[in-house]
Amino acid sequence: MTDTETQVAPETARPPLLRRLLRSRTVRAATAAALAGALLGAGTVAWRTDTLPLLGPSPCWDSLGSGSMDGLFGDRRTEVEEQSLHNDPMGDGGSYGQCRITSYEDDRARRQVTVNVRRLDGLRGTDSQDWPGEFLSSGMVPLGEGLPGMASSSRAWIALPQACTGRDDFTGPTVVDIGMGRSGFEVSSEYTLRDRAALTGALIDAANGVIDDFGCSGTYRQPRDMHPPVEWDDTRTSTFCGIKGLTLPAAYRKDLRETRVSGEGGPARICEAGYDSDETAVRLTTVTDPVLAEIYSSDALHSGAPVKGTRGYGKVGGNRAVYRAVCQTGQVMFVLEQLRPAGKGSRFTFTHDLLPAYAAAEAERIGCGPQKVTFPAS
Repeated sequence: MTDTETQVAPETARPPLLRRLLRSRTVRAATAAALAGALLGAGTVAWRTDTLPLLGPSPCWDSLGSGSMDGLFGDRRTEVEEQSLHNDPMGDGGSYGQCRITSYEDDRARRQVTVNVRRLDGLRGTDSQDWPGEFLSSGMVPLGEGLPGMASSSRAWIALPQACTGRDDFTGPTVVDIGMGRSGFEVSSEYTLRDRAALTGALIDAANGVIDDFGCSGTYRQPRDMHPPVEWDDTRTSTFCGIKGLTLPAAYRKDLRETRVSGEGGPARICEAGYDSDETAVRLTTVTDPVLAEIYSSDALHSGAPVKGTRGYGKVGGNRAVYRAVCQTGQVMFVLEQLRPAGKGSRFTFTHDLLPAYAAAEAERIGCGPQKVTFPAS
C-alpha cells in the first residue's frame, strides 16, 4: 500500500448498530446503569459507569460522537490517547491538552487525528512560525457564518469565545485545532471535500466539548455552504496573489509560476506561490482578525531591520517581513515570507523587494490605506 493510499483511502463504512449505540451518551448512561444494577443484584461489585467495558466517554473530552468518528475513521478499530484539559505547568500557560486518535486495519495504522487546545502566544513569538505554517496556508477556507476559524482537508482550527477563556495582553486566541496526516497533503477535489467536511465536523464537536469542559455555556453550530476547494493557477504577474496594484517583479517570475489564494472572508488571507504546487517558495499572509494578529507582535518588533509606515511599523529580515498596520478594525498584520531561494541568483531578497508594494496594495484592498512603507537609512 502506498503512502497516498494510507492517507486518503475512504473510511466511510457504516459501523455496526452496537458500536453506534455505544457511542451515544444517552445509551451509554442507560446501559451502564442497567449493567451496574444487574451486577449488584447478582452480588458482584459494579465497575464505575465511566470505566465499564465499551461504555467510557466519547473521545476527546467526551465530544466526538458517532457522526464525527464515523466520518473520520469509518468502522476501523481506534485507539485514543487523551490528556485532561488544564494549564501545562511547564508551558507558560499555552497548552491545555491534546487528544490523539489512531485507526487501525488489522495491526496497521491507517489514519491519525490530533486535536490540540492551546492559547497562542503573542509575547515571545513562539507561535508565529510553526502554527501558521500548518494552520494558515493557502489551502484553507473560512468556516463561514461568523465562525472564527478556517479549514482544509488536513488542518482546521477555531478560536474559542473570549468570554469563556479570557485573554491576557499580548496573547493570541485560545484555539482548538485539529490535524490529520501531513499538512497540505491533497489529491483531488472529491477527497478534499470529504476529508474537509469530516475534519470540520470533528473540530466543531471538539470545540463544543472543550467549551463545556471549561464550564462555559453556548455552542458553535456546524458550518454550511463552505467555500469550494481552492486551486492552484498560473501566476498573474500584474495582479500578483489577486491583489490589484501588486506587480510581481520580473526577477521572480520564472520561479513563481503558480499561485494559490485561500478562501476570502475569514480571519486571514493567505497566498502561496512557487514553481509548482510542490515547491512553494513564498507566502503572503494578511491577518485581519486583531486577536489572531497578536501572534506576530513580537516579530513586528524584534525580527530584523526596522520598517516605518504611514500608520504602522515593522521589521524585515532575510526570509520574513512583518508589518503592523493600524486600521479602523484594529491592528492588521501583513506577513511576507520567503520559504526557499527564488529569483535571480536564487537569493533571499523577496521580502525586502516586495514588502512596500505589498503593504500598500493590500492595505488599499482591505480599506486600510494609504500605507507607505519605507526602509530607514542605516
